[in-house]
Amino acid sequence: MRGEYAFSQRRACELMTMAVSSYRYQSRRCDEPLRTRLVELAREKPRFGYRRLHVLLGRSGEHVNHKRVHRVYRAAGLMIRRKKRKHCVREGKPLLARTSANQEWALDFLHDAVECGRAIRVLSVVDAFTRECLALEVDTSFASRRVTRVLDAIVAERGQPLAIRCDNGPELTSRHFLAWCVERQIELVHIQPGKPTQNAHVESFHGRLREECLAVSWFQNLFDARRKIAAWRKDYNEERPHSSLGYRTPKEFAAQAASFYRAELGQEASNAGPLPQTPIPAQTGDGSEKVCRILT
Repeated sequence: MRGEYAFSQRRACELMTMAVSSYRYQSRRCDEPLRTRLVELAREKPRFGYRRLHVLLGRSGEHVNHKRVHRVYRAAGLMIRRKKRKHCVREGKPLLARTSANQEWALDFLHDAVECGRAIRVLSVVDAFTRECLALEVDTSFASRRVTRVLDAIVAERGQPLAIRCDNGPELTSRHFLAWCVERQIELVHIQPGKPTQNAHVESFHGRLREECLAVSWFQNLFDARRKIAAWRKDYNEERPHSSLGYRTPKEFAAQAASFYRAELGQEASNAGPLPQTPIPAQTGDGSEKVCRILT
């Protein structure tokens, strides 16, 4: 027994010192029939991938492991070349410090679900300067025409913006939405794909909406969701202190900014008038000068 143990130990040491290439496993299985069958199916269905070809093999009674089918499929060069989807190249524009309302609106969508499991979408429109929530529209889906109807309602109430910042969703890149912005001469700022921080105002607003309303509310149906989200929007604009506004509500901040803007306009208008009684030299007929005054 002791001699056998020593022999096994010596044998193990010899095996450990062998080159890796000398004891690799070589399969004796022949994949040529499977390869021939895959080539035949691929010629009949040239746009089928290996998963669908595996299903066809199973229907014909050839039960082969899907991993083996994939390996032979790749070795035979039957892979389908998919055309890469072309995206519009977007150049990122930094967030600028806004000085008045309606200079830029931030627009985006948020997702949730009601009691029955049906998905709902929330369209958010936020003023980048006053942080007011201009709209929280709730529905199961949004087409571009529905988005422009919501924006038209806001424009009728408070005027149109100079720019709208949004992502690259199909509702916000459609011909109808682009034509709507061109017709009203509104600059459309699309953020770069995969970079939501370029629309940080509405992303921060969505964080508050998710934590304070959606995460603590149970929506029985679509109408219940509209009622509760509309109540939260009113509380956000009129009651909730906003840290970036000096803990004033967005409505208070907007009112103070509007009053300050009106005061500045009034002061500029008063300084724009002509100075009274300005002396103007005039020439007389004999060549001598005399001073005349403009009476106001």
